[in-house]
Amino acid sequence: MDYRRFFESKLRDLKQEGRYRTFAELARRAGKFPMADSFSPSAKRPIAIWCSNDYLGMGQHPVVLDAMGRAVQRYGAGAGGTRNISGNSHPVVELEKELADLHRKPAALVFTSGYVANEAALATLASMLPDCIIFSDGLNHASMIEGMRHSRAQKRIFRHNDPAHLAELLAAEDRDRPKIVAFESVYSMDGDIAPIAEICDVAARYNALTYLDEVHAVGLYGPRGGGIAERDGLLDRVDIINGTLAKAFGVIGGYIAASEEIVDVVRSFAAGFIFTTALPPAIAAGALASVRHLKNSDAERTSHQERAATLKRRLAEAGLPVMPSQSHIVPVMVGEPALCKRITDILLDDYGIYIQPINYPTVPRGTERLRITPGPYHDDAMMDALVAALGEIWQGLGLPIAA
Repeated sequence: MDYRRFFESKLRDLKQEGRYRTFAELARRAGKFPMADSFSPSAKRPIAIWCSNDYLGMGQHPVVLDAMGRAVQRYGAGAGGTRNISGNSHPVVELEKELADLHRKPAALVFTSGYVANEAALATLASMLPDCIIFSDGLNHASMIEGMRHSRAQKRIFRHNDPAHLAELLAAEDRDRPKIVAFESVYSMDGDIAPIAEICDVAARYNALTYLDEVHAVGLYGPRGGGIAERDGLLDRVDIINGTLAKAFGVIGGYIAASEEIVDVVRSFAAGFIFTTALPPAIAAGALASVRHLKNSDAERTSHQERAATLKRRLAEAGLPVMPSQSHIVPVMVGEPALCKRITDILLDDYGIYIQPINYPTVPRGTERLRITPGPYHDDAMMDALVAALGEIWQGLGLPIAA
């Protein structure tokens, strides 16, 4: 076996398909979000980031930076190991209490990322429940799919956001058989929102647990930032909520919130929790400060929604193929991977605008797109520059513009 040639062929195939991923080398400017310095050879200058998942700019908010700085001075840099070995750092304990309260649940458990939280929780719960079967939305995130796969439980896929199809699948199974219905609130590539109430109705009818991924909604929706379930008054209908600290809350980490028993089972049996070094106390302190701030401040959410709605309108008025979206996600359809990469290269090199191309397998083939995430700090001048740049690129490449 010529290992080097084998791996080279895999990379060559990826490049020929136009799906080879490159990453811009950037340095975000503290206090100047969404501006950053680019270290890419073709674009060594200040740039504006338009695709960050730090949706509200909380990663550079003074309350977060101050909390992290004080925590480093008080606790040091690292966590010292897994929580099973080094114990629970006080900021992590406080963070879990705050997250449980955010979702009106008795308990919460923090992980090193939202991906690990999904994978560990679903794998653990579905493997422990005898003869469990998982009902998964057709567009669920890779972390959820991996958790289901690792659980080795049977799986049924229901059509995206289709409670009627879910009901058909559930009706075919024994009512007493353990079941989990897993879905997301905001789907981050199309920007659509799940019919949570209807899905919960169906799950309750067939005696199934509900597992809701709110990673693209926590901090952004609801009167305290508890997500779509809070916005719609449905927190009591959802059994397990997965969230992240790395998007609207601006730091890193993930979590689940649920009953004390469910959280304790995951804590006690999930390998992804037991054998992973805990979040450093400074990270937990920053996340705690962010959660507390957004529980009490709606200014960021209000501005965020206005910016997203304004950009959608501006792109549509310019004749650009902005896709319909129910949320803050602003997708612009391109439909071809090499072209998607070409557009984003021109944006960075010629206009100082950074948007990462979204290609397969993140989205289905033929639906490659730009995924734009406007936030409170993208002012009108930045928006003018983005819309003008996209219009010029579309014309320069001979792409269709709606009249």
